[in-house]
Amino acid sequence: MALYVQKFGGTSVGSVERIKAVAEKVKGFRDEGHQVVVVVSAMSGETNRLIGLANDINDEPTPREMDMLVSTGEQVTISLLAMALHKLGVPATSYTGSQVGIMTDSAHTKARIQRIETEDMRQDLNDGQVAVVAGFQGVDEEGNITTLGRGGSDTTGVALAAALGADECQIYTDVDGVYTTDPRVCSRAQRLDTITVEEMLELASLGSKVLQIRAVEFAGKYNVPLRVLSSFEDGPGTLIVADSDKDEDSMEEPLISGIAFTANEAKLTLLNTPDVPGVASRILGPIADANIEIDMIVQNVAPAGDYTDFTFTVAKSDYKQTLRILEEQVLPALGEGEVKGDDNIAKVSLVGVGMRSHAGVASKMFRVLSEENINIRMVSTSEIKISVVIDEKHMELAVRALHKAFGLDKADIESE
Repeated sequence: MALYVQKFGGTSVGSVERIKAVAEKVKGFRDEGHQVVVVVSAMSGETNRLIGLANDINDEPTPREMDMLVSTGEQVTISLLAMALHKLGVPATSYTGSQVGIMTDSAHTKARIQRIETEDMRQDLNDGQVAVVAGFQGVDEEGNITTLGRGGSDTTGVALAAALGADECQIYTDVDGVYTTDPRVCSRAQRLDTITVEEMLELASLGSKVLQIRAVEFAGKYNVPLRVLSSFEDGPGTLIVADSDKDEDSMEEPLISGIAFTANEAKLTLLNTPDVPGVASRILGPIADANIEIDMIVQNVAPAGDYTDFTFTVAKSDYKQTLRILEEQVLPALGEGEVKGDDNIAKVSLVGVGMRSHAGVASKMFRVLSEENINIRMVSTSEIKISVVIDEKHMELAVRALHKAFGLDKADIESE
């Protein structure tokens, strides 16, 4: 007997028929004698509908009330799935995040899990019940409902698997695994049998929508076996493994494992700021105090040497708030300078552990983009990734060109 934590995303539970199909799948595991915890998202489109309602009333709703609103989507799904399991003769109990004891900090709309109280759920599992848990949500020490950020149901699933010591955490979605890039953008993308935690962390942080980055972090930190599977067809999916579990040959080839991209970024530049020690801290400190995460940073020195241009990127959802902080807090403190912003950018990234032992990846990337007449605005690198910021309108063209140039197209791989 094994313990599985199975997470089903919004598309997987997007209709009554699909919820019934999920119940059948869960029943199959339970009939084999396994214990099952099911984590579900809101039905497809429901969270966006709720956000739209909020914006129709107030275009800047308070984070606490947003959490109160959007968390209701998962509550609908858990009750419907529990009902579907009951119909099949499977005992099941639904839990909201607070009922299952997912304790978080108080950072509304992007809370972090601090601990999980699993006693009641363990008792239900030992009694033969299926636990159906609302993903994406928890509760802070004051009893306020919190949410974990978009895609947070993945984090709920992996965190529960870690807390329960599950044999495997299975992420069921509308794709049958992790691909070299999004097949909807590049039709010749291919599914990967395995990928390292390190590579998956980079892909998730850089815009890949298969898994939320915190879910991968939990899997790596607590050594949770993590598999991405399709809700709609059978198959092995993609197994996310520890770096040490991937053999040396597979680490050498291919050079690039995947291409991530996102248009969910905005760029802000402070022009003519004083080029003195501590200026970066004075710029970014108030932004960090607002719990806004900074991504890429570039600082230029003007010819005179007295002033600098300071550029950085944030999530597009944080763009207006960041712009306001710069204008109302940072510029007055600096005494001079000018702010410019651009929320029509995209970030495209190459990821692969093979970069560690191969030179020339960056130059090849820049050459390919140049041949497509795509201008690079910013560049960021690490040991296993290279990211560039470009105009949003060129994003899909860049992805397809790079995918082909680095030998990731399906036909290229099959011919090797």
